[in-house]
Amino acid sequence: MATTKLYVVYYSLYRHVEIMAREVQRGANSVQGVEATIWQVPETLSDIILQKMKAPAKAADVPEIRPEQLLDADGFLFGFPSRFGVMAAQFKAFFDATSELWKGQALAGKPAGIFWSTGFHGGGQELTALTAITQLAHHGMIFVPLGYTFGSGMFEMDEVKGGSAYGAGTYAADGSREPTELELQQAFHQGKYVAEITKKLKNEPLSP
Repeated sequence: MATTKLYVVYYSLYRHVEIMAREVQRGANSVQGVEATIWQVPETLSDIILQKMKAPAKAADVPEIRPEQLLDADGFLFGFPSRFGVMAAQFKAFFDATSELWKGQALAGKPAGIFWSTGFHGGGQELTALTAITQLAHHGMIFVPLGYTFGSGMFEMDEVKGGSAYGAGTYAADGSREPTELELQQAFHQGKYVAEITKKLKNEPLSP
């Protein structure tokens, strides 16, 4: 049986989404026959602006992805921080650069999930996901929501937890908060869940 390739593609300014992405990758790689690779999209802010924003250095072990490289994957998990209820401009710029893939509907039929971080409760834990789905729809990709497959963790009320039925999420607050153990467990679960679905679709493709 051929290896199923899943790409975890993210943008992270203060590492919150990066931490989630690595856990998503771990979950995906826990599925036998799946090879999950992690990528980051290019930064659009200048070094001077990043310095003024006190942004940490980008992960040196995660390569930048080019739009055409998406063709090599069987499925995706896209991660990004929220900006006013929508994905960060850096990730939108990456999607804007996929017009050639869109013209040929080269990604149509490929499954994709999404995960994110927001500042606070009102920062877009659901809206960010809803607005991101438009990118998948125009490419003909199959959106794979998390649903309530995470079980009791979806109903946690004793601690602050990001995420929703649309995917895994975390809160950054003022930037000092990092993903909690429960949020990381949800990210791991999402990676595994989407990997299992991607593997099934690869081995039982949809009829043309």
